[in-house]
Amino acid sequence: MTSRRTALALGLGSLAAAAVPLAARAQSAWPSRPVKIVVPYPPGGVNDVVARMLAERLRPLLGQPVLVDNRAGAGGTIGMDAVAKSNDGHTLAFAAISPLTLNPHVMKVQYDPMKDFVPVASVMYSPVYVLATARFKGRSFEDAIAAARAQPGKVSIASSGYGTLGHIMIEQIRRKSGADLTHVPYKGGSQLITDAAGAQFDLLVANPFGPINSLIEEGKLRVLAVTGPRRLAHLPQVPTLAELGHPEANLTSLFGFYAPAATPPEVVRRLNADVNRVLADKDVQDQLRKLDNVVSTGTPQQFTAVIEKDHAANARIIKEANIKAE
Repeated sequence: MTSRRTALALGLGSLAAAAVPLAARAQSAWPSRPVKIVVPYPPGGVNDVVARMLAERLRPLLGQPVLVDNRAGAGGTIGMDAVAKSNDGHTLAFAAISPLTLNPHVMKVQYDPMKDFVPVASVMYSPVYVLATARFKGRSFEDAIAAARAQPGKVSIASSGYGTLGHIMIEQIRRKSGADLTHVPYKGGSQLITDAAGAQFDLLVANPFGPINSLIEEGKLRVLAVTGPRRLAHLPQVPTLAELGHPEANLTSLFGFYAPAATPPEVVRRLNADVNRVLADKDVQDQLRKLDNVVSTGTPQQFTAVIEKDHAANARIIKEANIKAE
């Protein structure tokens, strides 16, 4: 009897031992084909440039080609909808969180931002500048607020459009300071930059990138304030909006990877680990810094919590300020 029990135990033990590598092989079977990263913005922008850099770094870790597919339109919602509806198990999105946390509050979208995606990994945040054009003669953010209070409606501040992050920031500044700033919304960034160079308005809010940085270097724009948890290393003299008494407006553009909601948890964990591994590389960090972005890593759960909090906060702000997209 003992020998039969021993044999049975040994047999079960052998089966259990065999099951471990089988389970491991089942999980490691992903990806079994090329992985596609959908960028819901046009080619050439910071989001696209970073996505392609990360795709190249992820390829050897995943053991499959990693392709970037630009699907621009409607503030990123077209590309995100394509990812939500994908069912091949190998499609991801790389985008700002605004198509999930902001756009659904100001426009009709074809997906449920809280149910149709699983946040995989945060990657970076892009600070926002509050800038003065040559038209504004003040030297500081406080000067701008003082001028808007002294001359209601006379100080203009531009953004890339209704319902954008910049618009949210402007509304928060107006509400907190009581300054009567006149919002000048544009439809995208191209004409905004042209008119900023020509001093067609007093102030603007914009993410730092090539054309904006060039105008700053040429002296046509001046940085009055930045957003983020701390001052930027290359602009140590410029205060954050939080320091200036506007923590609600101290918003940044957070970017990360997302997968369709049906993605298995083990795949999400695998991707998160691989993305964080890429972001730990000093060369990658340096490249992001050159693009005026700051590395932001964490777990899928942490990224999800940020998105949920931002979604709720934007809903409240947009309702209170009666913000609507055109």
